[in-house]
Amino acid sequence: MDFIKNISRPIFPFTAIVGQEEMKLALILNVIDPKIGGVMIMGDRGTGKSTTIRAMADLLPQILVVQDDLFNSHPHNFELMSNEVKSSIENSQDIKTHLINVPMVDLPLGATEDRVCGTIDIEKALTEGIKSFEPGLLAKANRGILYVDEVNLLDDHLVDILLDSAASGWNTVEREGISIRHPARFVLVGSGNPEEGELRPQLLDRFGMHAEIKTVKDALQRVKIVEQRSNFDQNPSLCLNEYKMMQNKLKSRIIMAQEKLQFVNIDYELRVKISEICSELDVDGLRGDIVTNRAAKALAAYQDRDIVSLDDIKKVIKLCLRHRLRKDPLDTIDSGLKVDKTVDKFLV
Repeated sequence: MDFIKNISRPIFPFTAIVGQEEMKLALILNVIDPKIGGVMIMGDRGTGKSTTIRAMADLLPQILVVQDDLFNSHPHNFELMSNEVKSSIENSQDIKTHLINVPMVDLPLGATEDRVCGTIDIEKALTEGIKSFEPGLLAKANRGILYVDEVNLLDDHLVDILLDSAASGWNTVEREGISIRHPARFVLVGSGNPEEGELRPQLLDRFGMHAEIKTVKDALQRVKIVEQRSNFDQNPSLCLNEYKMMQNKLKSRIIMAQEKLQFVNIDYELRVKISEICSELDVDGLRGDIVTNRAAKALAAYQDRDIVSLDDIKKVIKLCLRHRLRKDPLDTIDSGLKVDKTVDKFLV
């Protein structure tokens, strides 16, 4: 039985995915800077949304966590560790660590609030005076990726909880006067089919980026996609070996970008232009400005540069703003044409 448990299913390599550049770029930038706020991926059925997201998680380098900790606590960063680990460090206790793969947590459509946030055992707290906490999916997703397929069909209340945790990096569970708080910093990735309905504009606005996925029309490209998938299904190890060098190269590039990010600057003039575009498009609030600045910096770091360029902004701004133009829940999301026209007017 243990032997079966240890067998891991091969994951289709990220670098083998043909096309869907918008989705791939949005995922890479969110991994470089999780504070961008996640990505909403909307598109036709069977366009490789789930495959790409799982491939992204599999590509990432392993992370160092505290052993036997429920929250994948970081052994040094206070913002990414549980209160128990923090107390142990403050009391100079020895902490054992080990490496794990970046957590990839799937949120099922029928999940309850308790399943997502975790539950407090009130009986144990009252009878034994012990705070007993059963962690939920937010705890398991700390320092990883939380993937919600068909997020547009999820209860608005649950979407709100996910977005709050993703934005603050913490999850708080309260029951009968007992409160437990734990780190929950993750990249939130939602996907869905627009035919089944859109998220409310208020919730949509809180996703950092919005990628549109369309079915590939070019016959030659379709043949290439089918061939690659068939080759992988027939002999996964051969396919993984073929892309091993490209996978390692991309992994190194992402690590380098994560380290470089804090040193990247964006000129005042470019920041003004971003805000002028947001104002011209009548984007509510300042989230659009903030996310575009962050995404442009992440892209510059990914390109191994210290200064954000005009091209960086042009590449990310549509992803950061197109979903913020909807004022009416009955409106459809602009494909980006309105953003493109405004960008052409200001970024010359």
